Amino acid sequence: MIYTIKPEYHAIPELTRILEEHPEIQFVSFMGVDIGGNGTDEKIPVKLFIKDMDEMLKYGIQTDGSSVELQGIADLNNARIDILPDLDCNWFVDYNYEHYDDENGLPVGTLKIPSFIIHGGKQVCSRSILKRATSNFKSQILEIMKKNPHIPQSLGFKYEDVEEVLLTSATELEMWVKTPEQRADFEELHTSQVLKEQYWKRTMGTVRTVLEKIMAQLELYDLKPEMAHKEVGGIANKIDAKGRITHVMEQLEIDWRFSESLQTADNEIFVRELIEDQFRHHGLEVLFKAKPIEGVAGNGEHTHLGVAVRLKNGKRVNIFAPENIRKDYLSEIGYGALMGLLKNYEVINPIATATNDAFNRLKPGFEAPVCIVTSLGGTKEAPSRNRSVLVGVIRDVNNPNSVRFELRSPNPYSNTYLVIAASYQAMLDGIKSVAEAGLSCGDLEKEISKKYGEDAVYLEKYREYRSEEDVFEKYSEEERNKLYGKAPATVWENLNEFSSSMLKQQALKSGDVFTDELLNSFKESTLQKWKNELKGRIIHDNIMLLKTFVKLHDEQDHATDLDVVNWERIIYLKTKLMKDSMTKKCIFTKIKTALSQGDYDTASDLQKQMNEKMTEIRKLYIEYKNNIF
Repeated sequence: MIYTIKPEYHAIPELTRILEEHPEIQFVSFMGVDIGGNGTDEKIPVKLFIKDMDEMLKYGIQTDGSSVELQGIADLNNARIDILPDLDCNWFVDYNYEHYDDENGLPVGTLKIPSFIIHGGKQVCSRSILKRATSNFKSQILEIMKKNPHIPQSLGFKYEDVEEVLLTSATELEMWVKTPEQRADFEELHTSQVLKEQYWKRTMGTVRTVLEKIMAQLELYDLKPEMAHKEVGGIANKIDAKGRITHVMEQLEIDWRFSESLQTADNEIFVRELIEDQFRHHGLEVLFKAKPIEGVAGNGEHTHLGVAVRLKNGKRVNIFAPENIRKDYLSEIGYGALMGLLKNYEVINPIATATNDAFNRLKPGFEAPVCIVTSLGGTKEAPSRNRSVLVGVIRDVNNPNSVRFELRSPNPYSNTYLVIAASYQAMLDGIKSVAEAGLSCGDLEKEISKKYGEDAVYLEKYREYRSEEDVFEKYSEEERNKLYGKAPATVWENLNEFSSSMLKQQALKSGDVFTDELLNSFKESTLQKWKNELKGRIIHDNIMLLKTFVKLHDEQDHATDLDVVNWERIIYLKTKLMKDSMTKKCIFTKIKTALSQGDYDTASDLQKQMNEKMTEIRKLYIEYKNNIF
């Protein structure tokens, strides 16, 4: 069995030989990734692929836009799209361990080929946007170094010494794993989290077995696994009379080594599918949602971003790291990149936080990064980690090559291609400004540490951007909103912020990386998903939950005045949320009406009211239930 086919083996003779030597590979799938971050999957018989390989590798395959998210691009009257294989990345063999070949006894494999989606002769997919972003960043950085020779000289080399610019990225994938159809008690989950009873604890039983299998498989795919461990959420498993583990409810994290940016995003899609397949094969369900369980820790996907150069002598230099890491936090390029990320975050946030589920996670109190602020990491000699900020600066004074940024807002369903592309575009905007200003590292440290109302060269006057404190403990909500800007609370507010940030959108459009056509397609796709999910799923699920909140007390149960008061409040909230009368409409009905009429401001405001009242009634019903004999 083979697990990857690297670029050097993508020539037709080599590829034909490999496929003929491995008859367990029976299908080929071209994986294009649309604006919504969805990977396409087809089953092309490998015999047909070998027969038509020259044409397929050169021209790809054709389909229509109804199968992908390309709103405003692949319309009904012009729906043809082509899916063209990328010959310059790793291809994966996806094995089905529930289907074994009758002749060789091996699991049937599908060769997954990351591809580009093309419409009207233009690449219009998430993969192509990230490819353009990395190409643009590399060429612009070289141009900046050429025009400003003091910048590479401050890092110990000359422009002429550079062989290649390297953009490295990595993601940390968090998930909840549970037994299907079995639920854990919310209070038990919440208490376990507060006590940190599960964080980094030993895994057992099926979960341990599957984690070990996943780590072994990542090694086979040359993805270089680094760590798998329990996260803060979850409770201890239960064992039935036959010694079988039941009621699994655990939060886990799996990490693997960084890669070149486009490969990082490809790897993540494949790893997520591999994890789902392995846990499902062992009877467990995986939840990658940002907030699978209300009131308990959600799933983040911290995204790491770094830049280095490879010199002609083979040496690798991290250009975010200063020449003397004990004297300065970052290099000039590093400060510029960090400031660009922060200043332009209003146009990154709608990409990183594009769903209702994502906003369920981004609330104060759960280490959720809702403030546009960074921490440089305590003192220069002893770096620290501030978990309350949006962007963390990762530093190790003994290893300058480790310097990078950790964007903490994405979740496992964020479109990693677009998040990384937007981040590098924003960083490039800051680097250009810093280079033009000619500021020293000391000046740049003062700039990013500026106080509210102080003038700045690049950053905004009425904002602060750095805090070494816990921003949720140090400041009130009013103070945070003043210093760091008020964070959007719904998808619609996020899209509104994006639309009003026209100047910052130019950072994304630089080098024709994001075009107006692609940005409009993303906004329309995000808007439609917000509307349809809110109307067709969230309200429905809330109704089903509210119907389970039934009266539990009567005169025979020694009901107290507290029981009566709590139940009356529950009835009031249920009525307010879901019950219409001849003269009054409930919140759910008002939301549906507003969405139907295109009044998205009202729908968004009502969604916030709904969320607040649903949180209140959940807590109130637990209190009520616990007081009944």
